[in-house]
Amino acid sequence: MREPEPEQGAETETDAERRRRRAQFLRELNEAKALRDRVQPRRARAARMRQQMRMRTFRW
Repeated sequence: MREPEPEQGAETETDAERRRRRAQFLRELNEAKALRDRVQPRRARAARMRQQMRMRTFRW
């Protein structure tokens, strides 16, 4: 769910608050990915192999 938009007169969030929220989100996302990798090792290995192939065939 999205947070409600700030009202017209309300202060907008500072850069520090936004960075802190983003860092928290990325930490939770990494934890979720790690958990998924532990629960589904075969699927995780296949995904790693696909990513490696993408990186090998990527052209600058």
